[in-house]
Amino acid sequence: MIPNFKAHPWHGVSAGEDAPNVVNVFVEIVPSDTIKYEVDKETGFLKVDRPQKFSNIIPALYGFVPRTYCDTAVMNLAIERGATDVSMGDHDPLDICVLSSHNIHAGGLLMEAIPIGGFKMIDGGEADDKIVAVMIGDHAFGHFRDISELPEAEVKRLMHYFLTYKNLPDEPAKCRIQEVYGAEHAKKVIQASQEDYQNNYGG
Repeated sequence: MIPNFKAHPWHGVSAGEDAPNVVNVFVEIVPSDTIKYEVDKETGFLKVDRPQKFSNIIPALYGFVPRTYCDTAVMNLAIERGATDVSMGDHDPLDICVLSSHNIHAGGLLMEAIPIGGFKMIDGGEADDKIVAVMIGDHAFGHFRDISELPEAEVKRLMHYFLTYKNLPDEPAKCRIQEVYGAEHAKKVIQASQEDYQNNYGG
């Protein structure tokens, strides 16, 4: 008899056979969510992180790349690209948002996506990169291969979310975006996060 078993979405799933060109993504949040969910690192179950306090709703599917971790190698990439206010990675799996025209109703699922760029975000001195990707086969976004090909309004919409989702209206900004980068550097960030994962968790 085969025992019931569910792989841990962070540790028990690969980043993808063709990573960093095509990566597996574990989706935690979808655009219709008014609560921020995240994977519980110990159990692998989705848990409630916090209700969204304001109207800034995630404009894309959002989750992480399995078997990645943001530590020294990711931090060093930020320093190499000119960040002077970063002292560590954020000690979480690598964040990724996936553009798709399809209405996916809930997170807790895996999909394949093609990285096309990202935002080098610095959050309280921590390197907290946000990879931007497109869902394979999506009829509206699936053909893009670099963030430079996206409409400017789409890039700004994503940037605005990440720059404001943690802030109360009367608070100073808690994070900033060092740069918007294309597919080539996004792949370097993914590889650096895989290196950090191996150095911290092995395998």
